[in-house]
Amino acid sequence: MIVTHPTDYEVHLFHEGSLYESYNVFGAHPETQKGVKGTRFSVWAPHAIEVEVVGNFNNWEGSNHGMTKLNDEGIWSLFIPALLENEIYKYQIKTITGKTSLKSDPYAFYSEVRPHTASVIYNIEGYDWKDQNWFKNKKKKSAYEEPLAFYEVHLGSWKKKDGEKFYTYRELADELIPYVLEHHFTHIEMMPLVEHPYDRSWGYQGTGYYSPTSRYGTPHDLMYFIDQCHLSGIGVILDWVPGHFCKDAHGLYMFDGRPTYEYQDVSVRENEVWGTANFDLGKGEVKSFLISNALFWMKYYHIDGFRVDAVANMLYWNTGGTSQKNEYAVSFLRKLNEMVFDADPSVLMIAEDSTDWPFVTGPTYEGGLGFNYKWNMGWMNDILKYMESEPRNRKYLHDKVTFSLMYTYSENFVLPFSHDEVVHGKKSLLNKMPGDYWQKFAQLRLLYGYLITHPGKKLLFMGGEFGQFDEWKDLEDLDWELQDFEMHRVLHEYFKELMKLYKRTKALWELDHLNEGFEWIDANNKDQSIFSFIRKGKKESDILIIVCNFREVVYENFKVGVPAFSYYNEIFNSDGIQYGGTGKINKMKIKTIEKPFHNQTCHLEMTIPPFGISFLRPVKTRKGNNSNGTEKKVRSHVTSRRTR
Repeated sequence: MIVTHPTDYEVHLFHEGSLYESYNVFGAHPETQKGVKGTRFSVWAPHAIEVEVVGNFNNWEGSNHGMTKLNDEGIWSLFIPALLENEIYKYQIKTITGKTSLKSDPYAFYSEVRPHTASVIYNIEGYDWKDQNWFKNKKKKSAYEEPLAFYEVHLGSWKKKDGEKFYTYRELADELIPYVLEHHFTHIEMMPLVEHPYDRSWGYQGTGYYSPTSRYGTPHDLMYFIDQCHLSGIGVILDWVPGHFCKDAHGLYMFDGRPTYEYQDVSVRENEVWGTANFDLGKGEVKSFLISNALFWMKYYHIDGFRVDAVANMLYWNTGGTSQKNEYAVSFLRKLNEMVFDADPSVLMIAEDSTDWPFVTGPTYEGGLGFNYKWNMGWMNDILKYMESEPRNRKYLHDKVTFSLMYTYSENFVLPFSHDEVVHGKKSLLNKMPGDYWQKFAQLRLLYGYLITHPGKKLLFMGGEFGQFDEWKDLEDLDWELQDFEMHRVLHEYFKELMKLYKRTKALWELDHLNEGFEWIDANNKDQSIFSFIRKGKKESDILIIVCNFREVVYENFKVGVPAFSYYNEIFNSDGIQYGGTGKINKMKIKTIEKPFHNQTCHLEMTIPPFGISFLRPVKTRKGNNSNGTEKKVRSHVTSRRTR
């Protein structure tokens, strides 16, 4: 038996919080020492009295495989002269009280399929990636000036074989990727894939942060899925939870009998809302563990970004019934984002934050938290409250639609209709809509149109695209049979057409984060609940006129102020017959009238559909003459971009 350990410098960095490849130091690694092939184990357990490696290879009896503690630093190491790949193991830890516990390896690369809880020795190297062109092309683009549309997926309940068996990562590559392409999403956002014991935690209460869940296959199987996404032009975002972890006996909680990964102070350690423990974000070893974990997912799984869960819970903690800022979390998040962007500036770091913390997407050198995107929870809550109200009462909630434009350029926002809005009795998006059967579908079409045309990137949870009527049932797959019903089928087609339009229309994303990209035409028509506005691209001719009617009333010859183009065409209307609407569309080219209206130099008259949204695009010639009497052409304008 040979005892080995990390270098003194690695130990120093780990305790300092700056060992950003700590997964190379800790965990189980095949290694050759002094000509002997074997497996090296290292674990941090500062309060342990003894630590042994146990598994099938020694019949779970560790007396011959005791680990050595290094210089009172709390790091234990052992080299076993045998290549133990695919063997299962745990650490048997004797605590200061004399009790013994069996713990999974915090740095394990693979785990047993639940309900079993042992770690698996796995060679993470060796996958042959084919996505080099994906990364080359990604680095040439700026996400801020591109369409971004995330399809949020829970892999275990998107679709099941025979209604009960999980699809594997490799099978999902064949099933999910073509579906995402068909719907014109740019990214798949996967709910947490870290190993977790309880299916219904959806991965938010993890035990194996370096171990993608074995429910759907091996780590190399997941690499294959992500590789196939990239080869198909789809980015992959991982929902990631650095704030808290579950308290199952084999996991991180009280790892060596005392608070190790969690706070010492019980008042901030226990997360009573979720029944979890909060990571001690002020502890250097925890910072090394978590920041390394993000970089690990980028390096080994080619993840394109992270949706960082529960940022509000990290930024503030409740002590004695009062909410206080957690400066440890602030420091951690800034360092996390700095290290991630230092490794790859094209990565998307998206904060799921419900607070009014300023400058979440501002650079750290200017005092920001350093994310490049934040979920716009205020917009989501406001527009859903507005849509759930009776149409005749919407005039009393008018500011729920207009208020978001008061702050939409204060951060770089993603507009989310996520899983959180369609569970726990909240009803599906379709079933939130008031009114009869037809009105529900009409208003959902309108809502999706408004989502696509409001400034900000887009996110939709699975099932919303075809009008899941029931809320999300996490133990079953989606209600795919609904597509046999006409209204669900045509809604599905509507959504695909809407997303296609979004991706090919620069006015809907090119100036997403600059106020030059949006202009109200009429934000004050609360009595009719009609809103009109302009979305703009970089070129002066790249504009869309958007008119939304949140009432069931049809209007003919309705006046809308517009910029001075000669003609406008209606290029999209949610009330089209083919989408299940009444057909109140504007078929013919609309000539503008040279009289000011709505603070615009001209106006037009159009049909306004019930519970509908209309997209109007100008003919590319602008009114007015040059000195030679010819008609002026539209000029381009160049505008600077706000970046992280």
